[in-house]
Amino acid sequence: MSDWPEGRSDRQGGGSRGGYGRGSASARPEGARVMPHVQRPVPQQQPGYDGYDDAYEPPYDSGYNTGQVYGQPGRGQGGGGDDGYGPSGRPARPAPNWRKRIKWTAITVVTVVVVTSVSTYFWADSKLHRDVDLSKVIDRPEAGEGTNYLIVGTDSREGMTAEDKKKLHTGSAEGKRTDTMMILHVGDNGDTLVSLPRDSNVTIPSFKGAESGKLYPATGRQTKLNAAYAEDGPELLVRTVEANTGLRIDHYAEIGFGGFASIVDAVGGVEMDLKKGFKDKWSGADFKAGKQTLNGQQALAFVRTRHAFAQSDLQRTKNQQAFLAALAHKVASPTTIMNPFKLYPTLGAGLDSLVVDKDMSLWNLASMFMAMKGVNGGDGKSMNMPTNGSVGGNLLWDKTKVKQLVDQFNKDEKVTVSGN
Repeated sequence: MSDWPEGRSDRQGGGSRGGYGRGSASARPEGARVMPHVQRPVPQQQPGYDGYDDAYEPPYDSGYNTGQVYGQPGRGQGGGGDDGYGPSGRPARPAPNWRKRIKWTAITVVTVVVVTSVSTYFWADSKLHRDVDLSKVIDRPEAGEGTNYLIVGTDSREGMTAEDKKKLHTGSAEGKRTDTMMILHVGDNGDTLVSLPRDSNVTIPSFKGAESGKLYPATGRQTKLNAAYAEDGPELLVRTVEANTGLRIDHYAEIGFGGFASIVDAVGGVEMDLKKGFKDKWSGADFKAGKQTLNGQQALAFVRTRHAFAQSDLQRTKNQQAFLAALAHKVASPTTIMNPFKLYPTLGAGLDSLVVDKDMSLWNLASMFMAMKGVNGGDGKSMNMPTNGSVGGNLLWDKTKVKQLVDQFNKDEKVTVSGN
């Protein structure tokens, strides 16, 4: 019978007596190896036992009873700790890097805005009809301070169907005539919008034909201002305005009947507050006093009506100024600019039907538009060209006041001249 305690390995023989000591060929009992919560009792001293047993090992503890696994302290112990593990024993999710997230969000937003803006710019620029060549205008006045735009509304029916013409009361006359003519001066001392009555009496100067290139000498012929456009188009109109005022025109913009109505419809109509109601069978106008929202058809009738007024042409120009200012405010409002479903149709309708000079940029166009918006908003002035009597039914301009007005434009001074 062996003197070794039970379970002790036979160190000398290298064999095993059913034990599991160090050097044993057999596996450690499952209870002691895998289930540390059933701890093996410390062997009792046997006769001859000196207290030092090289084969004895303290009970193996895997850590499952405390939530520790393979010597990783704190894992599984309720709540995450500094060890990077969560309450379930799985690796804890790292705290979000808000600075990095904000940085990339800002970069993404800026990138989208830049790409959208650049794309919109080139899209809009490609739609402009730069058909007017001001280099064909001869004997031009010297340029002054600020920028002068000649804004023209024509009775062009281009692209309109028979149904459109009937609906808008435009008639079916061939060619184009100018229903609206305005000079817009944009400067540092306030913007000024001056309407030029189409019945203004002017002298047709010498000019070079826009298409033929032929030089036509001056004959002293006097006629209505709108006849200049009908005779040889925008270039002769610009030449006539410059020759009769002494003011250099820097840019030209023109829109027809159909385009004007399309812009108003695209923006969702324009609200007007009319002091008096009026009717006109020629334009199709039928308005009552008070606030009302005009659609494209009604807006066109409003700006064209003149037979309903005693001072037909002068009152019409005042109505045109008031409506254009209201339209500009509506287009520039946040409800239009921030809504792509309104903004892009409005831009498309306007640019598709707008004819400008070859040097007109989108920045010039935006400047013109914002000046028109501010004219009746307290930031500028709107007026009719000063007149003084008439001849043969045509309105005579007050030469003294016109000269003073042009001098103030050229020096970019605050306008003190009053119109009719």
